[in-house]
Amino acid sequence: MSVLGGLASSLWLRILAIAERRLPALTRLRQPESLPILLNRRRIYVLPSMFGIGMATLLVIMQLGALNYSNNPALLLTCMLAAATWMSLFAGFRTLSGLALKGVTASECHAGGMMQLEFRFEGGERMRSGLRLNCADVSTAFCAPAHAEQRVLMAIPAQKRGWWRPGRIRAWTDYPLGMFVLWSWLNPDLAFLIYPQVEPSPPPLPGNPSHGQGVPAPGREGDYAGLRDYRSGDPQRQVAWKASARHGSLLVRETEGQVDENLFLSWNALAHLDHEHRIRRLAAWVLVADAAQLTYTLELGNAQIGPASGTAHRHACLRALALIPDAPE
Repeated sequence: MSVLGGLASSLWLRILAIAERRLPALTRLRQPESLPILLNRRRIYVLPSMFGIGMATLLVIMQLGALNYSNNPALLLTCMLAAATWMSLFAGFRTLSGLALKGVTASECHAGGMMQLEFRFEGGERMRSGLRLNCADVSTAFCAPAHAEQRVLMAIPAQKRGWWRPGRIRAWTDYPLGMFVLWSWLNPDLAFLIYPQVEPSPPPLPGNPSHGQGVPAPGREGDYAGLRDYRSGDPQRQVAWKASARHGSLLVRETEGQVDENLFLSWNALAHLDHEHRIRRLAAWVLVADAAQLTYTLELGNAQIGPASGTAHRHACLRALALIPDAPE
């Protein structure tokens, strides 16, 4: 039974693909659209499901048998089942009609990981149950409450760095009886940036040419350099309790090993690595330097980003690395 079900599902998908290619009404929604996107009756399509086709066949056989044997109760039952099946089509249509996609946001992610997409739907004046959403071969089910926004989360594999477009998103339902499949296409004009994949175990940060020495890692023992405000994760043994009591806030003793130096993360210095490996190495160093709250400069050929530090600088560096053209073949 499972094999027959798989063959039937595969055949059905092929029929839908052929219909989309042949029928202009199904392919007219391929152009990107600005948000919000409202689903109306002109963009909702319907076809009977495999279960619906089987039910229709059964109803035809029941009707022929009732007429052949002049069985009025059987004829009445057949008509009632046919009416319920037909009304389920309108119930499903009302589920999709009026649904609005208000916005789409994505979380920060790196190639090889998962991008968390958040869709914001608005149901309008009535509750909508049994909705499904398909995006990039990932499917999820949700309901849209009346007079409120519904946030739908989907985890999409981030396969390659650079700009990524969701493409056409399929919103569909077989509510309430599964007799009909109703669907519509959403094609928001959006693109999300996927940052480069990060090297799993990068070597230590490179030395600073202007100082002629390496950059020590935070927390390493060294000569006393001063006091700074406490940061989450600092060991208690480095807290200057007496000085903290005088100033009314936690202060931490900082050694020379923790003083920020101006790092130079250079593309040309990694000439011994291949194109993508260079990008992964630099992305890993950017994250390490940012976690250590160091000031650093990213040099990509003739372009230079920094020196700076902080979240905005990290995003600028990762963005530049993500948009580096692919290596020529």
